[in-house]
Amino acid sequence: MNNEIIINVSREEIRVALLENGQVVELYIDRKKEEGIVGNIYKGRVAKVLPGMQASFIDIGLEKAAFLYATDVSNTMEEYVRFMDEDIEFTDGKRKRTATPIEDLLQEGQEIFVQVSKEPIGMKGARVTSYLTLPGRYLVFMPSVDHIGVSRRIKDEDERKRLREIINKLKRPGSGYIVRTVSEGKPEEEFSSDMKFLEILWQNIEKKKERQSAPCLIHSDLDIIFRVVRDLFTSEIKRLVIDSQEEYLKVKDFVETYLPSLSDRTELYDKEEPIFDLYGIEIEIEKALKRKIWLKSGGYIVIDEVEALTAIDVNTGRYVGKKSLEETILKTNLEAAKEIAYQLRLRNIGGIIIVDFIDMEKEENRKRVYTTFQEALAEDKARINIFQISPLGLIEMTRKRVRRSLSRCLCYPCPYCEGDSYIKSPLTICYEIFNEIRRNYNTSLEKKVIVVAHSAVADLLYDEERQEMETLEKEIQKKIIIRADPNLHQEQYEIRFSS
Repeated sequence: MNNEIIINVSREEIRVALLENGQVVELYIDRKKEEGIVGNIYKGRVAKVLPGMQASFIDIGLEKAAFLYATDVSNTMEEYVRFMDEDIEFTDGKRKRTATPIEDLLQEGQEIFVQVSKEPIGMKGARVTSYLTLPGRYLVFMPSVDHIGVSRRIKDEDERKRLREIINKLKRPGSGYIVRTVSEGKPEEEFSSDMKFLEILWQNIEKKKERQSAPCLIHSDLDIIFRVVRDLFTSEIKRLVIDSQEEYLKVKDFVETYLPSLSDRTELYDKEEPIFDLYGIEIEIEKALKRKIWLKSGGYIVIDEVEALTAIDVNTGRYVGKKSLEETILKTNLEAAKEIAYQLRLRNIGGIIIVDFIDMEKEENRKRVYTTFQEALAEDKARINIFQISPLGLIEMTRKRVRRSLSRCLCYPCPYCEGDSYIKSPLTICYEIFNEIRRNYNTSLEKKVIVVAHSAVADLLYDEERQEMETLEKEIQKKIIIRADPNLHQEQYEIRFSS
């Protein structure tokens, strides 16, 4: 496959796009002021035990207390591997009740070692687990469990057996490993090197744990760039392109050390045109924030994300078909099934998802749409559970949610409609303005840049983003003047150059 990883680095944020045959299929955005915490390990303190919920709140030093279920402190292997990114399951995916009540497991004030398994979403704090894992390139280390697991995406039974034998030979007693999908076909030396690195990392974490008092951060996962290199940069990737020389040199050094066979596939982008513009990624981001997505046939789908679930509705729209109503509906549903699978991956939508396909009379057509949807979802690496189409034409499914969806990352509840929908946040608009100025300043000889924006955006530029704006002024050697216009919509702004 002609796959590429495109990385855009600015002072404010890092954006990563995975392209498959020229199409953007995954997007990752990490802002310096909102850095992700999934994978971080904390020494926390039990703030409150909730017997009625069989859960507890854990103070880990963040604004909101983290949430820990009783099942996340039990001793079952099934629950341990539930937090793995790899597709490994021992149960039917339903939460099992632990035999030990939460009040017998934890007491208020007790210190506990936990790892973040889900980002804070909406009003909810982070979800944590006491099952600690350290991901490497080929293996995921489980320091406290004597177990070997192999990703189900590795289908060949002989290869699975070979991998188990290698890990069993190399691992120390009492510890466990999950063999990641990328390990298929790799020699023993690769696993030995990965194990040594992960075990040294764990020893350092344990030493730090003993020295620090709760609540505190003990270990941070890699930043987004190196997570992408670790998890996505495989032999299937034709090239990795990054537009920051500083980060490029770090990545180059990392790849030459740990992935020498891929070292010639890393490239520095140094053209004037912004890298996301060149690859058409900015346009795809804008499309991915829209509620309605048109299909090539003339039909469309509508995606609504709410607190508890995501609802997706399929409509025939302008498509009137040629032969019969049933055929028109079938073709619309088949096209929608592929587009929905793509949008779920692109937007990183997780949790409970309800898809309302147009009702079909024939059972064979319902099966065909379901099969098409299943096949389209097979490209998605996230864990997915999907149920058959109901008599009402609905498909119920879940997709593992670890980080915020794209819309939750870039938008916030719309103040114009009292939170019934979402618009881009003032911070997102600030960063758009910075990028727009960087994109166009070379084309003007004028000495000033005048930005007219909504009051909320202007206030942010004057206050929290003032330092970034001053740094940008030095970079482009032009004075930036901010003017507030409360009559503008919050997403609207005007940039012009003046003498």
